[in-house]
Amino acid sequence: MTASLALAATGAVLIAAGVYLFMERSLMRILAGLLSLSNGVSMLFLVSAGTPGGASFVADGSDSSTITDPLPQAMVLTAIVISLATNIFLLALSYRSFQLDGHDEVADDVEDAIVRRRAEADLTSATFDDTEAGIDHDTDLDEAAVEAAAAEAAAKEQKGSGE
Repeated sequence: MTASLALAATGAVLIAAGVYLFMERSLMRILAGLLSLSNGVSMLFLVSAGTPGGASFVADGSDSSTITDPLPQAMVLTAIVISLATNIFLLALSYRSFQLDGHDEVADDVEDAIVRRRAEADLTSATFDDTEAGIDHDTDLDEAAVEAAAAEAAAKEQKGSGE
C-alpha cells in the first residue's frame, strides 16, 4: 500500500489551517476553519484507504494485494454528511448573531470571566459544609476583599477579647 505524500501533505496543511481558523473569534472564520479541517481529515482518510483505483472486493480472491479498504470511503461519506449539518448550523448561528448584534464575533462568556477572576485570586467555591457553617466564598473580587478584611477584623477582636 503506497500513500501519496502530496495528498498527505495537503491534508496536513488543510488541518493546520483549519485549526488556526477555528481558534478565531469570528463565526465566519470558525466556519471556514471547520470546512478546512473536515476536508483535510477526509483527505487523510482517503489517503489511508490504499492504492487508488483498486477494487474494494475481489470475487475470485486471486490477488489480495490490490484490494482497497472500503471502510475509509464509508467513513468519509459519513463525515461529509456530519460536516454539512454542522456547517449549516454554524452558518445559521452566524446569521442570527449578525441579526442581533450587527457582527458575528463570539462574545466573552461571563462564567469564563468568573473562573478566570477566581483563579487569579485563588478563590474556591464554597462546599456544602461551608455554606451550612455560613462561610461564603464569593466570586466577586471586591466582595471577597471586604469579606477577608471583615474576617481579619473579627479574628483580631477575638484575640483582643480573649486576652
